[in-house]
Amino acid sequence: MRRILIVGGGYAGFYTAWKLEKKLRPHEADVTIVDPRPYMTYQPFLPEVTAGSVEARHVAVSLRRHLRRTHIIAGRVVNIDHAHRTATVSTADAADREVGYDVIVVTAGAVTRTFPIPGVADEAIGLKHVEEAVAIRDRLLTAFERAAALPPGRERRRLLTVTVVGGGFTGVEGFGELLSLATALLKHYPELSADDLAFHLVEVRDRILPEVTDQPGAWVVRHLERRGAHVHLGTKLVSARDGHIVLSDGAEYDNHLLVWTAGNQSNPVVARHTDLPVDQQGLFRVRVDLRLGTDDAPVPDAWAAGDNAAVPDLTSDLPDAHVVPNAQNAVRQGKRLAKNIVADLRGRRTKPYAHHSLGTVATLGLGKGIFQYRRIVITGLLAWLMHRGYHVLAVPTWERKVRVFLVWAAALFYGRDIVSLLSVQHPRAAFLDATLGARDRDRDE
Repeated sequence: MRRILIVGGGYAGFYTAWKLEKKLRPHEADVTIVDPRPYMTYQPFLPEVTAGSVEARHVAVSLRRHLRRTHIIAGRVVNIDHAHRTATVSTADAADREVGYDVIVVTAGAVTRTFPIPGVADEAIGLKHVEEAVAIRDRLLTAFERAAALPPGRERRRLLTVTVVGGGFTGVEGFGELLSLATALLKHYPELSADDLAFHLVEVRDRILPEVTDQPGAWVVRHLERRGAHVHLGTKLVSARDGHIVLSDGAEYDNHLLVWTAGNQSNPVVARHTDLPVDQQGLFRVRVDLRLGTDDAPVPDAWAAGDNAAVPDLTSDLPDAHVVPNAQNAVRQGKRLAKNIVADLRGRRTKPYAHHSLGTVATLGLGKGIFQYRRIVITGLLAWLMHRGYHVLAVPTWERKVRVFLVWAAALFYGRDIVSLLSVQHPRAAFLDATLGARDRDRDE
């Protein structure tokens, strides 16, 4: 059997393996997927996880449950030697080992892009993984509990100050959902008022949401400001040291929750630890059929898709344009990739990847959203319903669709769950307190 190794279990990797299981004949190929996490995260739902509108576990699709004929290795590929058809895999509990393959599929995705700004490494939380979304939500909920016990003043204001850096879809959606959650929480905290809240969105460019045109982007800024937010355009974060924010527009304030969503960069394994061809940005050079290489020099038995690949955009009128690295494309690339791999194994012709955008849709908080398809722009409740409808259909597996839908249905009657489980991040704290208390009692006796 041909050995197929898939590097990365994100959108593109999961869908490639999922479709390969359905299309490969028995004993035609052996499929292995390597990823440090045992699940695929449906990232478009992460902003709603931060706001308590979606249960955290429901955005994580188990690899072992849904990839029943695929070998799962919980680890990281740290080097790819395609000349010898081997990949070096690092796991948490064993020495690095070599994994051989006949066909490799690299869908390792991207990693969060950061800059050497003082305090960011110590203070910021990303919004790329479900653990981060849960931590953001719990930190905000805990801040409300602490602030409600304080008199009006600087410390209360600091606890209820939130800064999101990055005005792309993740940043704007996360910001809108957190602002919606904070506003809704005020009715449960009579000690607090809207004047205590301070929400700042910082974007280095002169506009937000680059995926939409200028007027819808400007509408989103006005919409957020009407809700009490501060939107800093054309502004850089200068420092976040010790929780004190300094911005390039002159603003300074004490901050409690810093969320970093300032874009992605190529996976370091892709960029620096492989003999496969990459461009100056560290992305794989792929042909229109997702095979590595160029039309003149294809790389045999090597494929790539998703955020770590520069996929030519056949639907664009611009020369040398590449497909936008988003979930909409990654899912469809994974499906096309599986079909092309099977076709190649059977000596058939592969087909190019081409996808016309279905439009862009974003949530801005409960009951608020924006949708654009070419010149058609829809805002408000209808756009928010379109966002929920699209993503509940797009999240993989019926099991996850049903779970998410049931949580939304329950929220219509009972609202969001506002319990903070921040202590989960320190699970032994209560036990240690009890142990130390018992020791003190024994010493007193």
